[in-house]
Amino acid sequence: MTPLFLATALALAPSARADCPTPPTTPWPTETWPDARAEVAAARSAQIQALEDYAFTLQGKDEERKGVRTDGVVIIHKGRVVYERYGRGFDASKRHLAWSMSKSFTSALVGIAVKQGAVNLDDSICKHVKAKRQDNCAITVRNLLEFASGLDWREDYENGGTYQTSSVLAMLYGEGRRDMVSFITAHERSDEPGTSWRYSSGDATLLAGVLDSALRPSVGKDWPFVLLLDKLGMKSATWERDGKGVVVGSSYLHATPRDLAKFGFFYLNDGCWAGEQVLPEGWVTQSTQVSKPIQRKSYERGRDDVQGWQWWLNRPILGVQTELPFPSVPEGAYAARGHWGQSISIIPSKELIVVRTADDRDGSFSLDTFLKLALAVVEELP
Repeated sequence: MTPLFLATALALAPSARADCPTPPTTPWPTETWPDARAEVAAARSAQIQALEDYAFTLQGKDEERKGVRTDGVVIIHKGRVVYERYGRGFDASKRHLAWSMSKSFTSALVGIAVKQGAVNLDDSICKHVKAKRQDNCAITVRNLLEFASGLDWREDYENGGTYQTSSVLAMLYGEGRRDMVSFITAHERSDEPGTSWRYSSGDATLLAGVLDSALRPSVGKDWPFVLLLDKLGMKSATWERDGKGVVVGSSYLHATPRDLAKFGFFYLNDGCWAGEQVLPEGWVTQSTQVSKPIQRKSYERGRDDVQGWQWWLNRPILGVQTELPFPSVPEGAYAARGHWGQSISIIPSKELIVVRTADDRDGSFSLDTFLKLALAVVEELP
């Protein structure tokens, strides 16, 4: 099935498939993860030490904000916890702000809404929400998934923006927090929807607003929990809302690393959970292909910025970039990533999930180096 055919099929009709094609070899970790930490610690002590020497080096006072500041790491290999450690002030029970890892959860919830027939990828946003600017009705659900709304959005953070100049800071902390959909759709467009890629917390948060409008009438205000988080057993999860009561789809999910790893396991198993095909068949595959807009025109894109449907990919971009963003990691790996070093990395060829929560500020951390060391921990494990 070609990606174009698959995308069209997903857009036009919900999947009828109810059962997962192949269950995992380990139990579904809805309640708890199978534990292989002791045996792996004995067999791979040198590799674990190398990982810790890189990832857990925090020194000095918290307020100095220097160095690699890891708050937690959980490694899942073939459905078992093989490594877990927490940094200063954290333990397995403490949830962590996911920041932009939230976007990948929002992407998954779009898939669920498509499967249920509540939204179509080619729906205008105005089928579901009221846009402040009428011309923004040209934006579709697919455009938002691909960071291709065309909105003139300024994704400047604490070192490069203020409430007056940064769209995302104004949305999260300023005037936009009262009604984020209205704030986002008041932006003018710099491009026609679908013609360019621009990383945007506005696109992801507007997507959550579309989902809220489509799903709340039948599922209720807690639709992210009913349809996804509760199914995965993510009991630690909380998700902050704007002044209108809509979850902030770009930024404000909180959960423990062990629960974040369940989301990785969900994607590693093609959107299945406990025998149920929760996502449409093929949704994971399509979500982790390089999106078309990023091949056409990009704003402020770095070498690591290769994306599908709000997942970061370890793939080249046809006609644009031949090198892999993470050369030490197998091609086809993908990740949910967030501000200050959050990541859920999924390496399908190794049946590996690596979760890291963090508070990095100085830019010294390398996800490629970290994943290379995590891969060494599970090398040759049964």
